[in-house]
Amino acid sequence: MQGTMAASSHRIMLGPLVAAIDQGTSSTRFLVFNSKTAELLSHHQVEIKQSFPKEGWVEEDPKEILQSVYECMERTCEKLTQLNIDISNIKAIGVTNQRETTLVWDKETGEPLYNAIVWLDLRTQSTVERLINKTPGRNKNHLKHKTGLPISTYFSAVKLRWLMDNVDEVREAVVSHRAMFGTVDSWLIWCLTGGKSGGVHCTDVTNASRTMLFNIHTLDWDPELCKYFGIPMEILPRVRSSSEIYGLMKSGALSGIPISGCLGDQSAALVGQMCFQDGQAKNTYGTGCFLLRNTGPKPVMSDHGLLTTVGYKLGRDKPACYALEGSVAIAGAVVRWLQDNLGIIGSSEELEKLAASVGTSYGCYFVPAFSGLYAPYWEPSARGIICGLTQFTNKSHLAFAALEAVCFQTREILDAMNQDSGIPLTQLQVDGGMTSNRLLMQLQADILCIPVVKPSMPETTALGAAMAAGAAEGVSVWSLSPEDLSEVTSEKFEPQINPEESEFRYARWKKAVQKSMNWETTEPAGNGNGEPSIFSSAPLGFYIFGSMLMLVGAKYLAGLD
Repeated sequence: MQGTMAASSHRIMLGPLVAAIDQGTSSTRFLVFNSKTAELLSHHQVEIKQSFPKEGWVEEDPKEILQSVYECMERTCEKLTQLNIDISNIKAIGVTNQRETTLVWDKETGEPLYNAIVWLDLRTQSTVERLINKTPGRNKNHLKHKTGLPISTYFSAVKLRWLMDNVDEVREAVVSHRAMFGTVDSWLIWCLTGGKSGGVHCTDVTNASRTMLFNIHTLDWDPELCKYFGIPMEILPRVRSSSEIYGLMKSGALSGIPISGCLGDQSAALVGQMCFQDGQAKNTYGTGCFLLRNTGPKPVMSDHGLLTTVGYKLGRDKPACYALEGSVAIAGAVVRWLQDNLGIIGSSEELEKLAASVGTSYGCYFVPAFSGLYAPYWEPSARGIICGLTQFTNKSHLAFAALEAVCFQTREILDAMNQDSGIPLTQLQVDGGMTSNRLLMQLQADILCIPVVKPSMPETTALGAAMAAGAAEGVSVWSLSPEDLSEVTSEKFEPQINPEESEFRYARWKKAVQKSMNWETTEPAGNGNGEPSIFSSAPLGFYIFGSMLMLVGAKYLAGLD
């Protein structure tokens, strides 16, 4: 009896709760927080399957993404009920998502017209090269003054262009005014608020700022940019702030609860790490690695290969805050590659053990440019390389080199950020799945030569979305006033090697990066089905042709004997 009393009194003590949908590249999560203490009460996670139909292509199934959200919600609600926590205390839901990933669906049937093309996907490389060649001086930064972004395979506009050019269903739906475009946030909010029966088609400023169709100064879709990419504006979602009520949940146990927060995952982490002051920064280690630095109410353009992006806009009448961003395509994805493609580890925990067993890469460097190089190079022709191998090198050294690669890439974007701002960061706030790897965190401090600070609650991306949802007008259960923000407990990793050794290793890394560049050219001469022909390489063609001549000659001579 006493236990029941304690549980029910505890339930009353909790006060309002706020939930977050965190739809990432490799998994979906649903998390529930106490809005007064920011404590995580319960969550559930489901892995998402990625498909690679051709080399460089990365896709996900929009219906599987949606289903994973419903599953995570149901499981989390069950867990809360088991904990004797009343789910009717959930007052709002925030959405945070993998950015740039591009979907088109039919507004009449509610069906996706193609798989989601994931941000990492490279199929648009030839489109990007064609667009850059059209610009004055072949300048990839031709649209940067409006978008803050270089013309790259990374952003949504070129993916949407590819869908309109190559998928009949998409083209037909656009012509017959049935098509809706959105990033993952738009797809989820539209489906959760009713779908074809009155679903709300919207996005927020942070997600919109990653499409290349959005003007970061006017904070709206730009007619000139849409014309440049040939995108009809009617298919675009309505752009809203990151914190306002968009609509109500229409089904399931949480029906009737407002969806009132929306932030791209990296912006959500910026909010979750409480980086509300100009100059504060965080680095998130997920599938990729993303360093964002708050630059306040004015967009700052980078001279060192960083992106200018919208950090957040926490309310309809609140000003937008901007950020400089260094984006690295492959961080956690390298772990998955070592596991799934090479089979040298069975889990991410095993990677740390393997690397720790040698404590060095023994001169081996791994540049995981699987999707080209992102910041600060923006070099789509680069490909992954492993160099510095000797007969002594084994899989443990390779595991160590993979962890170092994540740290070196972070050092490159941190250097660029320090050059752009002129004020070097004195410590780095970190979050994301990979931060549970203690060896990685220590290596990061060693390679940056500054302390690395990790919050004890690593789910800062979901926390940011929950904060935005709970603070929204009409919900107002989460105060974002500096004096009300809860104190965060964290762990600090101090540098432990001398700076000379760190600089030596970093210089070798830079050398390896140069060797990964200009590897891949697009539009290989094909054999009709998109496969490069062996004769598409001139030296190889001459070699094979020469060998055939020699064989014919030898046969002829043999016939003379």
